[in-house]
Formats: sequence, structure tokens, C-alpha cells
Amino acid sequence: MQAFIQNITRTSSGWASTILRIPVGLILMAHGAQKLFGAFGGYGLEGTGQWMASIGLEPGYLMALLAGSAEFFGGLALVIGLLVRPAGIALAFTMLIAIFSVHFSNGLFMANNGYEYALTLLVACLSLAFSGAGPLSVDKAISK
Repeated sequence: MQAFIQNITRTSSGWASTILRIPVGLILMAHGAQKLFGAFGGYGLEGTGQWMASIGLEPGYLMALLAGSAEFFGGLALVIGLLVRPAGIALAFTMLIAIFSVHFSNGLFMANNGYEYALTLLVACLSLAFSGAGPLSVDKAISK
């Protein structure tokens, strides 16, 4: 078990991971807060769930709960640098679902509700999944 924990918390990356994970984590937390709590002009679980059901992601409420939780708690994990590798994988998967269920048919650009922003977040999260949290993180302290 200790070897498993060390494997998922180890980080060999430098400060670049820290610089990347904090703003990406804050952005994802804000998106999750929109879905979960209705913060920042979001629709909360009920409204987001209804919208998700309307585009075929059923059951909508559960999908909203899963997406919102992945974004909010995964984003929080990135901000504090805790379990960044698994959080990065979960968040990348969430962005992949967003790209193909919502944005892909609209093309690349955000002006048309395209996938460029979700793709950027997906790539940033994948990068963190490979690199780890960086030197200023809970993961670094755990892995010692």
C-alpha cells in the first residue's frame, strides 16, 4: 500500500507543474461550483441536471453531480497539490466527455461554443497526470 501511495504522489517535475496546476484548479473549481451550487451564475444541480438530460446524458441529475464533483473536488486537489495524478486523470476524462457530448459539433472555437477551451483544460490535466504536482504540494510532502 505504501508503494502505491508513493507512486501516485511522487513528482519529479519542477515549478512548472505548480504554476500550471493552481490556476487550472481554480478555473475547474469555479466550473464545478456552477454545477453543484449554482455559484457564479450557474444553474446548480437541478438546472444542470435538466440540461444534461436534454442533451442525452442520463440520468441528468447524477451526471451533473459527477461532472460538478469531478471539476470542483478535482480542481481543489490541483490547487492544494493533493493526489494530482488521479485528479488529473479524472478531470481529463471529464473534459473528454464535455468535448464530445457538447462542444465537438460546434467546431474548434469558443465563439461558437467549440471545444478549444475544454481541449486546453484536458491537455493541462493530462500533463499534470504525467508530471505530478511539483515541489510545492501536499503530494511532495507525502511522497518523502
